[in-house]
Amino acid sequence: MSNSKLNATYPIDILRGDYPDPSIVRVGQDYYMTHSSFMYAPGLLVWHSRNLTDWVPLCHALQTYVGDVWAPDLVYVNGLFYIYFPANGTNYVIYAEKAEGPWCDPIDLRVDGIDPGHLLAPDGQRYLYVNYGRAVSLAPDGLSAAGDLQTVYEGWPIPEEWVVDGMALESPKLLVRGDYYYLICAQGGTAGPATSHMAVAARSKNPLGPWENSPYNPLVHTWSKEERWWSKGHGTLIDTPDGKWYFVYHAYEKDYYTLGRQTLLDPIEWTEDGWPIVSQDADGEMKLERGNPPELSDDFQGVALGWQWRFYKELDPERYEVGGGVLKLKAKGDSPADSAPLVIIPPDRAYEAEVEIKVGPEAEAGLVLFYNDRCYAGISFTEQEIYRHRRGIKGNPARGLGCRLHLKLRNDHHTVTMFYSTDGSMWNRHPSAMEVSGYNHNTFGEFIGLRLGIYAAGNGEAEFSRFRYRKIEV
Repeated sequence: MSNSKLNATYPIDILRGDYPDPSIVRVGQDYYMTHSSFMYAPGLLVWHSRNLTDWVPLCHALQTYVGDVWAPDLVYVNGLFYIYFPANGTNYVIYAEKAEGPWCDPIDLRVDGIDPGHLLAPDGQRYLYVNYGRAVSLAPDGLSAAGDLQTVYEGWPIPEEWVVDGMALESPKLLVRGDYYYLICAQGGTAGPATSHMAVAARSKNPLGPWENSPYNPLVHTWSKEERWWSKGHGTLIDTPDGKWYFVYHAYEKDYYTLGRQTLLDPIEWTEDGWPIVSQDADGEMKLERGNPPELSDDFQGVALGWQWRFYKELDPERYEVGGGVLKLKAKGDSPADSAPLVIIPPDRAYEAEVEIKVGPEAEAGLVLFYNDRCYAGISFTEQEIYRHRRGIKGNPARGLGCRLHLKLRNDHHTVTMFYSTDGSMWNRHPSAMEVSGYNHNTFGEFIGLRLGIYAAGNGEAEFSRFRYRKIEV
């Protein structure tokens, strides 16, 4: 079956910005979802919705930095929420009585692999599946392995003429429906060519196989680079209380790799012979509208860091203090790369951000677009000079204007201009503009998006206030 004639209503981008590898679970009328958090902490942000399109952040389930956190699986079993996730060459699990926490500290399962997928079989046995089609039995409490990994699924044979990034069998997500266990996997590679990624379905009457591949595969796939959404794949099937079905997955937006992989939703119907396919009905009862994104601006009035903020490669409560309209951040390192910048995830193709900053005598602080420690761009200052950062290199200094400045950064469809002001009203534009469309995975690896952040380097501290984020309307 060709999916080249899908309706124009779907997919819906239900979470814009760098929210890849979605894992979603329904408990009664409530939906909960989490995503990869990579090398940012706090991690594993848990979202809540009642309609699949309006999502509210609840909490970060992972309050310690354990490394590069990929592709989690959020499940609800016997009255508890669990998140299984890989990092540091192993898989961990955390659990909580409520999705909003508190969540326990990570428990090392000592299981190899990435992209864990949990299954509770009707007989009560629990399993964990990982990439390369492997599975292991879990203890009844789900907190330890009860055996060794074994290969149970070989994947769907990708046609040789398809342009993909490799086999990359990963992202096992499982459910029980009727007489069958259903296994949804990703194949084809997460990035690279626009047509690389896909999701495929298989089923079995035994949790460990043998598995029969769907004759309708792939479930989702980008067929041409002319489509809006590239590298579709890696998702979870979810039902509604009234029996409708959807597929929640990720994809890059054409020409906007910098935004990372965004969370999409397609309606699902089940064929007469028992297979999930993307629904072709654009006007039926399944039509949903995209929800409104949560606010990213921050006045730093609360005593805790806002949900939108994450540190790069650390989570040190001793480094910051927030409240009364000010975020105080202790300086660290010599540049954005080693300062553990504090970042948010921008959801828009064009946006503007500004912040007021006061630096200490030996500190440097700035407003940056941060991809990783090799690639970032932005504007910073000390008491003596104002700097531009481009491709991870600081240069082109201008004479400083003292210890307190307002900084503004405008990313207009990859064209970046920067401004500074002493009063927040009269702005000076930095003479060096930049183009940042190449600040993405296909250039620098690591599967992440270009984030917007603040940082403090050198010695002493910097104070940040009145952080403002605004979408540029087009």
